Amino acid sequence: MKILVRMPNWIGDSVLALPAMKTIKRNYPESEVWAGTQEWVKDLFAMDDMFAGAISLLEHKSLKNLQESAKILRKSRFDLGILFTNSFASALVFAMARIPQRWGYKKDGRGLLLTKGIPIQSRENRAHQVHYYLDLLLGLGLKEFPEEHSLPIDRQEKTRAEEWLGSQNIQIQRPLIIISPGAYYGSAKRWPAKKYAELATLLQSRMRAQVLVIGSADETPLAEAISSLMSERPHILTGNTSLPRLAALLSLADLLVTNDSGPMHLANILKVPLVALFGPTEPARTGPYQQPAMVIHKGAPCWPCSYRQCPFDHRCMMDISPEEVFQACQKLL
Repeated sequence: MKILVRMPNWIGDSVLALPAMKTIKRNYPESEVWAGTQEWVKDLFAMDDMFAGAISLLEHKSLKNLQESAKILRKSRFDLGILFTNSFASALVFAMARIPQRWGYKKDGRGLLLTKGIPIQSRENRAHQVHYYLDLLLGLGLKEFPEEHSLPIDRQEKTRAEEWLGSQNIQIQRPLIIISPGAYYGSAKRWPAKKYAELATLLQSRMRAQVLVIGSADETPLAEAISSLMSERPHILTGNTSLPRLAALLSLADLLVTNDSGPMHLANILKVPLVALFGPTEPARTGPYQQPAMVIHKGAPCWPCSYRQCPFDHRCMMDISPEEVFQACQKLL
């Protein structure tokens, strides 16, 4: 049997859906399990040989894109499609692709497009997003296999990452701390560059730590802004890592300091110690799922919110001090 799982569109959400995707494979061990995903997430599923592969789908911006995605899927002749996404368009693509069995949450009026659908359970208990995907499978009658969640690292990628660190004169005897100051969602989820610079300086001066800044190419100005406020320049690697290379670098780090972001979830599934800084979002739902991790969260009268940019004083992030984050780093190291 060939099973296609429509994965979430973003790296962090896709990482959180990996335990559910592995649960599908455990329930159907003789099947081929494929991921239907966006191009920028595709490499995530090549890291685990449990999965047969990944198929890139177009964004649902036009009927032409929907038709093209359906055409791509129709050629693969899938027997079953499971939707981790909730949109009407994603279910429509599965129906247009003529996948015989289409399972997912009944949401956004797409119940008629599904051959087996279940209602979304109340989120009053603020269950973690990992359980949101697992609950779908339980509702569909699959068995859950509880375990600690991990992701294998390609040996060649790890060797290349080690070689790059050596080329930058990064010494394995000193702590390597990676900071991820970005967040694709918007500036509301970002701790200010000035505070990251103060923290990085504390790590360098008190711990003799080597600081590496990661992020997308669009976040290079943010990394440079942090660097400009420091007397000892950090190593900047924004826009120069594939997902497998980023995972390999994270696996070599002693610690990650990050906002609520994709790299946070990637480090967490790799069991890399991390300090996560939360502002407008809810750690109980989208925070690190397993140890070792520490969350720093102050909250505010307007918390939680869905603003991409804070229209007020951004106190949920501004109230987090570099010294407080440094103390958390000490504890984890």
